[in-house]
Amino acid sequence: MIEVQDIFKQHGENYMRTHKLPPHILKTIINIEDCRTAALGGHVDECEDCGESRISYNSCRNRHWLKKDG
Repeated sequence: MIEVQDIFKQHGENYMRTHKLPPHILKTIINIEDCRTAALGGHVDECEDCGESRISYNSCRNRHWLKKDG
């Protein structure tokens, strides 16, 4: 399923370059592009029983972006 984040990642840079947007809108687009990616850092979760580990990237915590999964 395509998400808003996918659209911003694909077209956001060009759109921001060709349209005059207020700073708070620019910030929201950038936050959504970076949400749950290495750009915002993260941490490693490790199972104490089996030792399996998984990287969890930090959320942008932007109120306009309530990602339902993961």
